[in-house]
Formats: sequence, structure tokens, C-alpha cells
Amino acid sequence: MKKFILILFVFCSIWTNAQTANEHNLTNGLALQGYDPVAYFENSKAIQGKEVFSVEYNGARYQFSSESHKARFLKNPSQYEPQYGGYCAFGMSNGYKAPIQPEAFTIVNNKLYLNYNLKVKEQWLKEQTNRIEKADVNWKKLIKK
Repeated sequence: MKKFILILFVFCSIWTNAQTANEHNLTNGLALQGYDPVAYFENSKAIQGKEVFSVEYNGARYQFSSESHKARFLKNPSQYEPQYGGYCAFGMSNGYKAPIQPEAFTIVNNKLYLNYNLKVKEQWLKEQTNRIEKADVNWKKLIKK
């Protein structure tokens, strides 16, 4: 019986981690294509992170451009995590997951939103409030599947 419970626990742990990973837009296991999530807030630009300053969090591997950015993230990860698992916010507002260009981002109400590219970001900005409302609803539906 103990062996069965142990096997069940291991299976559930693996399945939960796989589900969590599916909620993130990962490139080779990296969130944000390896860009520093803290830099979006602190430097107002996309800065490539370094492997030496990386951390696993919530099923994704984040990289940072400095030890201080890594420390800030670890103090409050939810503040720096991208919305919709790092998928394109415009795409999510239409109900689908789309890749992103790390330089195509906006910070709204202290939240990071990413877009497919700079042209899509222009469209996103025109309808931002409405798009966020739609994307929030669609994201909840997608992660429940």
C-alpha cells in the first residue's frame, strides 16, 4: 500500500509540473526567451538574462541580467511574472496562445504584457483596456483545460 501511495504521489507530482509548464510560453525551457523579467520594470526595456543568474520558479526557468534582479524576483515573483504565461496578450485576447517578441511589451498597472511583435503591440495599445479584459477571461478558460 505504501508503495502504491508513493507511486501515485510521484505520478501526480510529474503531472502537475507538466501542467504548470504548459501554462508557460517556454523556449528551450526558458521563460521570456531568456530575457530578464525584472529589467522590464526596473530598466523599461528588454534585457537578455544570463544563465549564471537563473532560477526555476513555477514550472519555468527565468534568467536575469544581474544578481540584484534575481534577488528582487525571488522576493516577490508574482510581481514580475508575465501575464498569460508569457504568451502574446493580443493573441490571448482573441482566445489563443501565440509566441512573443521580447521587445514588444507594455507595463500596465504594474503587470507585464508581451506581444507577438511591435506591429501587434501598436494594435494592442489602441484597444488595451478592452483587450486585457478579454485576455483575462480567455486565459482562465485555457488554463482550466
